[in-house]
Amino acid sequence: MPGVGAGHPYGVHNLPYGAVSYAGAPRLVVRIGDQALDLAAACARLAPDLAPLVSEPVLNPLLAAPARTWRRLRAAVRSWLTDDSLRPVVEPLLRPIGQTHLPFAVGDYVDFYASEHHASAIGRIFRPNSPPLPENWKHLPIGYHGRSGTVVVSGTPVARPHGQRRVGDAVEVGPSLRLDIEAEVGFVLGAATRLGEPVALADAAEHVFGVCLVNDWSARDLQAWEYVPLGPFLGKSFATSVSPWVVPLDALDSARTPPPARDVPLASYLDDTALPPWGLDIALEIELNGTVVSHPPFPAMYWTAAQMLAHLTVNGASIRPGDLFASGTVSGPEPDQAGSLMELSRAGRSPIELPGGLTRSFLEDGDEVVIRGRVPAAPGRPELALGEVTGVVVASPPRGPERIQT
Repeated sequence: MPGVGAGHPYGVHNLPYGAVSYAGAPRLVVRIGDQALDLAAACARLAPDLAPLVSEPVLNPLLAAPARTWRRLRAAVRSWLTDDSLRPVVEPLLRPIGQTHLPFAVGDYVDFYASEHHASAIGRIFRPNSPPLPENWKHLPIGYHGRSGTVVVSGTPVARPHGQRRVGDAVEVGPSLRLDIEAEVGFVLGAATRLGEPVALADAAEHVFGVCLVNDWSARDLQAWEYVPLGPFLGKSFATSVSPWVVPLDALDSARTPPPARDVPLASYLDDTALPPWGLDIALEIELNGTVVSHPPFPAMYWTAAQMLAHLTVNGASIRPGDLFASGTVSGPEPDQAGSLMELSRAGRSPIELPGGLTRSFLEDGDEVVIRGRVPAAPGRPELALGEVTGVVVASPPRGPERIQT
């Protein structure tokens, strides 16, 4: 109906959700091609009982509904956009995409560490005299609880964070000198659970609403000084950027792929050998100041989203509509598949070369990072776009540096 071909990366096989505004408050939409379908208005006319779930500027009321309702709405939208008899109703509700906003109110935020290639590379940098992987890494998906209040939508400027860092024989307080990125895939949750009620691997699809892209900005110098013994804190909590489009999980059915072979026996709640695969054939791309510097492959991730969710809740932790968890940095085995500048520059020992003779080891003020994601086309499967997450580094307000002798 909107003139979008069957192979368009935002065709009816995709239909991601977002929140856009024009002159007024944000409204929930579904993207089709380069247009946005006003979801509340469409439901009011064609599915009035669903309209209350999409009448707010965020997806949370819909996320609170059971997964069968998500699937019913998606099927309805697909029928509206492909039924020519509904053209007089639907076409007036299609508009060019306006200003995008964060499409869901973030509840809890958890970031995992699910790439063996990334974890090994970072381990060699941060712990050069120890094994690259901690002993527990292949027994459970390692993660940490982040700060949901600093999750921002793509395009939001990122102020350079301040904090403590070790410099020689002293500790300094000042702006991070090793500001980095982490290219990740995020999973938006719904269908709340009760406290004490874990989510089994087989039930993960009843709670994972959809997928987005994540840039987990990281201050490596702050992180290196503070992360022992409790892990990431100020080096991570200042900003996490997410893409403005949430692709429904069901749209990724054809992208399922087996995860890498596991070489350590898994606890029963993580053992997915008898279940359909939860790996996803998503290709990422990192662009720094207009130059593509890496192509991280998501199929290389050791732990799947279903395993991450099962581990997140195995202790009885409940989930709420709008909870978000991210995969951790996506990195592959090749040098041009790393998902962070720390890996790409080998902690600054091999700076990244950019056009015009410029180099980067870590981010400078004014740098722009764009992370894109897509499911590549395959026989019987058109390309599917996940969009992009962008951010520009800006200088933080001046504060006097402080040096503390140790």
